[in-house]
Amino acid sequence: MEFFDSHCHFDFAIFDHDRDLVWSECNALGLNSMLVPGVAPSQWEKAAQVADKNLHIYLGVGLHPWWIEKEFAQNFNMLKQQLADNLSLKKCVAIGECGLDAGIETPLEVQHQVLDVHLQLAHETKMPVIIHCVKAHNELLQQLKKYQLPAGGVIHAFSGSYEMATQYWSMGFRLGIGGTITYERANKTRNAVKQLPLDAILLETDAPDMPLNGKQGQRNSPVNIIAIAQTLADLRAESIEHVATHTTTNTRQLFKIIH
Repeated sequence: MEFFDSHCHFDFAIFDHDRDLVWSECNALGLNSMLVPGVAPSQWEKAAQVADKNLHIYLGVGLHPWWIEKEFAQNFNMLKQQLADNLSLKKCVAIGECGLDAGIETPLEVQHQVLDVHLQLAHETKMPVIIHCVKAHNELLQQLKKYQLPAGGVIHAFSGSYEMATQYWSMGFRLGIGGTITYERANKTRNAVKQLPLDAILLETDAPDMPLNGKQGQRNSPVNIIAIAQTLADLRAESIEHVATHTTTNTRQLFKIIH
């Protein structure tokens, strides 16, 4: 079986002391490919270094809503130029992680403007986007409708309903499914992944965040992609082999990764 973790912050400092060991464990389990999303300009270089060192690790460049206040001086043209310049980084396959988060202090108006920069660039470059969204799905859907992005993207850490998922899927967006589905209380998301076509789903861990049920408070690890795949297979009454093969193909197709 071959797995692809479509969203893992493997460059974060919490992995600095054992990154090579964790990646070896992943490879032994069949997780041979990973995408490290961008969160801020100050982080892109380290993400690129992690990708350069490991054959099948790829990256995105973006400004995550949580980092807007820390790193952004509201010069939208400069941000767009920074993003555009770094899309040429070796193994960069996506724009993002970017999006909307109604749970933070940064005004949504500013977040919308920053997201617009990413979406404009995605439209111009025909690259897929990695979207973060918390408690702002209606606003996000309206914003995405303006662009009709040619390469679509992924709604990272999707935890919504089947109805919401189908709205994104109809717009060319896949759903990033992670540890949320290991919680029995996540009924609407578990029901959504049962009903969605498997073509619509990517697997992700969001490590070191988003721990699995029973592992709250622990560092999440990309090795947990296997448990997420098994949970998805169980919910869908399909084999883990089928889930692994299909979601890996989906991820490679979305991010145009040939090998």
